[in-house]
Amino acid sequence: MRDVAVVAFVQSHHTAEDQGLAETEIVLPVITEIKERTGLSRFGFTCSGSCDYLQGAPFAFVSALDTLGAWPPISESHVEMDGAWALYEAWVKLQIGAIDTALVYGFGKSSQGDLRAIMNQQLDPYTLAPLGVDQVSMAAMQARAYMDKAGVKEDDLRAVAARSRAAGRENPFALHLPDPEGSAEEQDYDVAPLHPYDVAPITDGAAAIVLAAGDKARELCDRPAWITGIDHRTEPHALGVRDLTRSEAARIAGEKAGAAGVEIAELHAQFSHEELILREALGLGDGVAVNPSGGALSANPVMAAGLIRIGEAASRIHDGTASRTLGHAASGPCLQQNLVCVMSGEKNNG
Repeated sequence: MRDVAVVAFVQSHHTAEDQGLAETEIVLPVITEIKERTGLSRFGFTCSGSCDYLQGAPFAFVSALDTLGAWPPISESHVEMDGAWALYEAWVKLQIGAIDTALVYGFGKSSQGDLRAIMNQQLDPYTLAPLGVDQVSMAAMQARAYMDKAGVKEDDLRAVAARSRAAGRENPFALHLPDPEGSAEEQDYDVAPLHPYDVAPITDGAAAIVLAAGDKARELCDRPAWITGIDHRTEPHALGVRDLTRSEAARIAGEKAGAAGVEIAELHAQFSHEELILREALGLGDGVAVNPSGGALSANPVMAAGLIRIGEAASRIHDGTASRTLGHAASGPCLQQNLVCVMSGEKNNG
């Protein structure tokens, strides 16, 4: 296996309301900054993650390519997934050995549409989507099942949300949301047992990561975040055949990627109870700092939030805060798909 590292990470200043910018205009400053930071104007491979449904146009990702420059032609690919899966594709491309650098980016503008109606479209089109169920309602169903099984209370979920929001207020790129006021019993529900603070906020934003292999990584970064393990798994599509109280996909991906022994974990938990399920699945003890950036509960740009978790985890290695970190991305209802990326400050420190 080739040694591949995250050498640069840039994200936008996320917003909760439409700022009058097109998705391309959100992406452009991010791409410009990461080129300046690395000193690279061209990359061996480029891969993006986005969702046409957010923009309401087919092949919406094509317009974002204008931010990279139309000439000379580039080697490019796209996934209709969170940018974390674009990173996985780029990592595989680097393993082949034909290239030494790759640019990965993800972007989404959720404020211009009805996100809950949009997310309904990812469900089974014959048996589930026609019911009109949205991702929050399904998450609430999962939360109730988990709480009943594990003995978790609403105040336990509130504590997760409060900690995430407090961390997010220290993050200049996140939404600076206030702490939940009062006890859980005093709050209105979004969908019981979830309160509004248990649900990731509507967020517009973008992020980009540069991967590099071998000596090139050392040239571009003083302390590269070497990817020592990366894996992604999926649960069955039908919710009725799954045990919603646990995440087997995250568990397997974590084991394959080598999640044991990490110091910091950035988890793509879009609902407060998901963090608790993921902690258990990945075997994260009390000594692991979870979502010091504030996580998705402080900023959740669809199609970029998972990539940001990897970037935030890599940043802790870049600045020397930690030597071994984990970035996690999720997609689909109730943690259906899970990707785990483990990084280290040293090569082959698995």
